[in-house]
Amino acid sequence: QVQLVESGGGLVQPGASLRLSCAASGRILSINIMGWYRQAPGKQRELVATITGSGYTNYADSVKGRFTISRHNAKNTVYLQMNTLKPEDTAVYYCNADRIRGDGIWYFDSWGQGTQVTVSS
Repeated sequence: QVQLVESGGGLVQPGASLRLSCAASGRILSINIMGWYRQAPGKQRELVATITGSGYTNYADSVKGRFTISRHNAKNTVYLQMNTLKPEDTAVYYCNADRIRGDGIWYFDSWGQGTQVTVSS
């Protein structure tokens, strides 16, 4: 059994910064792609950013230049540094791991419980 646990959300003013973290726990040998997604009220869940094990990144156009995704493979952790936050960034942010290699088992499409980010003056 593996778990993804996010932290770092909160209420901030426009223009502020936040750093989200997501740690995967359990008997993990490796994780393929890790990513962040978000879901605003009344909207579908959308991609924010992803990162491969070798560090290749991909971003949604709406966050390019403001958000930075990174990961620490040895800690099975992915981060999302969010700068110059806007009210439209308000959403629940979810961590995802597309494929986790465990001890004799694979886990596919694993999700965290989400962390709320609210940007408001």
